Amino acid sequence: SYLNRDEPGASHHRDKGCAGCNRKIKDRYLLKALDKYWHEDCLKCACCDCRLGEVGSTLYTKANLILCRRDYLRLFGTTGNCAACSKLIPAFEMVMRARDNVYHLDCFACQLCNQRFCVGDKFFLKNNMILCQMDYEEGQLNGSFETQVQ
Repeated sequence: SYLNRDEPGASHHRDKGCAGCNRKIKDRYLLKALDKYWHEDCLKCACCDCRLGEVGSTLYTKANLILCRRDYLRLFGTTGNCAACSKLIPAFEMVMRARDNVYHLDCFACQLCNQRFCVGDKFFLKNNMILCQMDYEEGQLNGSFETQVQ
């Protein structure tokens, strides 16, 4: 849901009750979200209590909870497993992807020499292994990566 910020001076805003605290909204601004009116301080994430009143912000609702994006994804987002370490990747965590594989940022490294990649570095995905350019070329030269018959 998106938020609108309105000035309550207009007659249709006067005497609006806050959906969060049930008190009248006498502040200069009020928020409208989920077809209800809120004080700026009352529209908060049910998990982390962060304020959700930024103009144009997105808020999420599920199971009668109002949530920020991070907590919504943490509670209800889809998770997967890291292709390198096989451990769970939380839905809100930044990841690296190579074809259909997903990796923790810390796990996205050459699986032979453990070299971490920087932005712009070349990497190779061979037999479902992430390789740096040097290990890939070395494997090509010594025949380590012969095509596997399936």
